[in-house]
Amino acid sequence: MTKQASFEENLENLEQIVANLEQGDIPLEKALSQFQEGVKLSQSLEKTLTQAQATLTKVMTDTGDTINFEPKTTTPDQDEADTNDK
Repeated sequence: MTKQASFEENLENLEQIVANLEQGDIPLEKALSQFQEGVKLSQSLEKTLTQAQATLTKVMTDTGDTINFEPKTTTPDQDEADTNDK
């Protein structure tokens, strides 16, 4: 059974692929193969980050339930109105 690579290992692999492709001294077939592998790694990393963000944006209520945390957002117009009120 093979161990699944960690986020950090995948990121390191992607950085190595990018460095190899930037050098431009590898055969076209290998470059295409590495590019495809890089795309897969990028998608995997993005999925992991999205899942982590979803987990981090949850808040636990007094009853132990979790709900999504929605920070207060203001528009530039609201900020200006708040400043003018002072």
